[in-house]
Parts: sequence; structure tokens; C-alpha cells
Amino acid sequence: MRRFIGRDRELKVLGDALRAVGDAVGSGSAKPGQCVLMRGRRRVGKSSLVEEFLRRTGTPYLFFTAAGGSAEDELAELLDAVATSTLPERGLFAEEAPGQWNAALRLLAEILPDDSPSVVVIDEVPYLMDRVDAFEGMLQRAWDRLLSRKPVLLLLVGSDLSMMEALNSYDRPFHQRGREMVVGPLNPADIAEMLGLSPAAAFDAALITGGLPLICAEWQPGADVWEFLGDSLDNPISALLVSAERSLAAEFPPQAMSREVLRAIGSGERTFTNIARAAGGIAHTTLTRATEVLTEKRVVAAELPLSLRPSKERRYRVADPYLRFWFAFLDPHMAEIERMRGDLTLSRIRAQWASWRGRAIEPLVRESLARLLPDGPLPAAPAIGGYWTRGNDIEIDLVGADRQPVAKELLFLGSVKWLENSAFDRHDLAALHKHRAAITDEPVPLVAVSRNGVSCSGLEAAYGPEELLDAWRVSRSR
Repeated sequence: MRRFIGRDRELKVLGDALRAVGDAVGSGSAKPGQCVLMRGRRRVGKSSLVEEFLRRTGTPYLFFTAAGGSAEDELAELLDAVATSTLPERGLFAEEAPGQWNAALRLLAEILPDDSPSVVVIDEVPYLMDRVDAFEGMLQRAWDRLLSRKPVLLLLVGSDLSMMEALNSYDRPFHQRGREMVVGPLNPADIAEMLGLSPAAAFDAALITGGLPLICAEWQPGADVWEFLGDSLDNPISALLVSAERSLAAEFPPQAMSREVLRAIGSGERTFTNIARAAGGIAHTTLTRATEVLTEKRVVAAELPLSLRPSKERRYRVADPYLRFWFAFLDPHMAEIERMRGDLTLSRIRAQWASWRGRAIEPLVRESLARLLPDGPLPAAPAIGGYWTRGNDIEIDLVGADRQPVAKELLFLGSVKWLENSAFDRHDLAALHKHRAAITDEPVPLVAVSRNGVSCSGLEAAYGPEELLDAWRVSRSR
């Protein structure tokens, strides 16, 4: 069995919360309970993280997962979860068999230990918020009057990011009852360690898997991109193929226009007009609502050029690298993969890989730099984005500034060159100088990020895959 990789920071947060419960018991606190609101995209490994935490602590626990059924069905599932839990007094719950959620939460509080810590996990809370009338109010009352008075760590887990954020918002019943915790995908340093990959190969793997643990688990340690893709495309039920559809089905019903818009963005369309055309010429208001839903759910990022002047040239991209890869290369060709012609899909990926990767890596590079800076002559940058014009006659991959999207001060400009066998050279530097002159007269520092090194002078800083990966190692250890 492959060992549990990464999540050190998250495990520490959960461990600290459980220790706080134990300390409160020892001090005689009237309210020793702690609550953590954990959110993260589907299949990012939230449940596995919680399972690993429970395994390591050995604390008595209840783990209940909502499934999106009716209030009555969910309550029945809760009764079953309590019966199979490790809570010492779980038998009392079966004897009472509460028929309402209010009664169930009250009885749950009663069976929790009084003098030692326990853990209660409620997974996929947004389903309960949606299906159980006044669930948030019932949860708030149960927490304030009963659960918080027990030495319990209550973990409320959810995949719908906007609903989990709403749970703790100021105008909702459960406001400020719990601390928020965000679980992201495995980062490139975790992937490099898990799969035994070089820094450059780890970034390739991050672009394909999105850092989703289930997909990474199918990547044989040391295998290169093409070995992994060959194996995955030969297996019609591989995690690489099925994870996207399962996530989308849970968030967007097949008839939802959001899926068509997401498919259009994933195919490479970035502007509002082109997305509308690729989605079948849908109406302006329909497209506006669909993009609002997608950005609300953090599936799509809507970005403006970062510069000293305002711009309306908004562009959209699929925020999750794995979904971006899946929409670009797999979704359009599932029929041929299902008839065991994944070799055709693989050939198509090979032909388009270099150009697709060159653009797909840019958001990951920006995030890496945000973790790396300040470094040498470059200061920390509160905002790191890109710049473009409507006609794309000027495109700058990296813009560091004091704020976004309209900056008061530009801190650096840069270019990303992520080709296999081509270094950042004097021609790339000349283009960067030209683009700098188009947006500012100031001698703003110039930066290069190159997969294959730099062969010219005249830059204030240059970074390769090794330095970018180190940024994730440093941020993970903080």
C-alpha cells in the first residue's frame, strides 16, 4: 500500500484543534468543543485526509457522509453511520432512533463522551443545507446549546466551495462557530515526492492530474508522461478518464448550460464572444449567468489584464489544471477511447502537447512565484498576473504589481518559456523589452521563467523548474 504523502500542514491544523479540545477538558472549560469547516473541490482528497487523521489519532469518532437524498433518507444514513462508529455509547442512538434532525443532533450530543475527546465528521454538508429544511439553524442551536459543551472536534466538510463559504458568512446562523480550512490538490512538491519525478516532470504531472490523489495514485513511480497517458488511455475506467465526469455530474446536471459553457472554455476559447460562439451561439444573458455560476463555484477563473490602466478585456480559463487537460484532450474524444483507440488520442496529445503546456503552465508559474518571492532583487508581489490586448499584439506572461487589476506600481515583468529543448534567449529578451515599453516608461525589472535555462544576460532574475519546485517545498514547511 502506498504511503500517505503530503498534507502535513492540514494534519497539523486538525491535530492542533483536537489537542485544544483535550486541553479544554483538562482546564474545566464549559465549552471545550472545537469546529472546523473544511472545504475543497471534489476528489481533492478531503475524506482521505480526514480518514488519515482519524487513523493517526485513534480517537473515538463518527464519520457520516451525506449523499444528496431526501431529509428522511439522510437521517436514516446518519443512524447507520452512528451504529458503525467507534463512539462508546452508540447503542443508545439505535435504541432511541430519532425521527427528526433536531432530535438526532440532540441525541448525538448526549452520547458523546463527557471526559475525553471524540470526533464527529459530517461530510458533504452542502447536501444537508440544500435538502434539510432549516438545517443551518438546527446545527447552530445544537452546537451552541449541546455539542460545544462536549469535548468534541466537529468537522464539517464540503465540496461546494461557495456553499461552504456561505455557511460561515455573517448573515447565516452558523457564522463564526467554526474555523475555516481549505484543502487544495497535492502541490508539485508533493507530486514529485510521491511519484519520484524530476522537477520539470513533476510540473507536467501537476498539469495532467491537477494534483488529485486518485489520479496520482495510478501514476507508476518514475514513469514519464507518455507511459502514464498510455496506460490511462488503455483503461476506460482509469481515474484520469472518469474523475472529471463524476465531478461535473455532481455539480452540474447534464442539461445545465453551465456545462456547455465550461466545455467551450475548456476547448480553448477565452473571450466572452468566442465562448458564446463555441457554446452554440447562446444568448448574452444566459452566458453571463453561466459564467457567474462557474466563477462562483471556482471552476472557472475570470481574469483582467494587470497593468497601470483599466481594461475590459476579460478572459476566462478553466481554473483546475486537470479539468483543463480533460476538456482539451479527453472529453472531445471519449468515443474513440471507449472503442479502445486511445492510441489515436495519445497521438493527438503528443502533437499538441508543447503548445498547450506552454500556456497551461502560466497560472502555476504565477502561483509558484507568489510562494517564492521575495527573492534577491525581486520584492514580494501582492498581485501576480498577466497582460494582453484585444488583438494579442502585446502579451506579457508575468506581471508583478502592488494590486490588481489596476496597479499603482509595477514591480516586475516577465516571460515564461516552457519548451523542452529551447532556452530563453536574446530574441525572447528583445520581445520582452518591446512589450515593457508598450505599457510603461519605467525600467521595471525583467524576469524569465524557463524550463530549459537562459542563454542571455540582461535579466534581473531567472527561474527554472528546480527553483519553482523549491518554492512549494518552502511554503509546505512554513
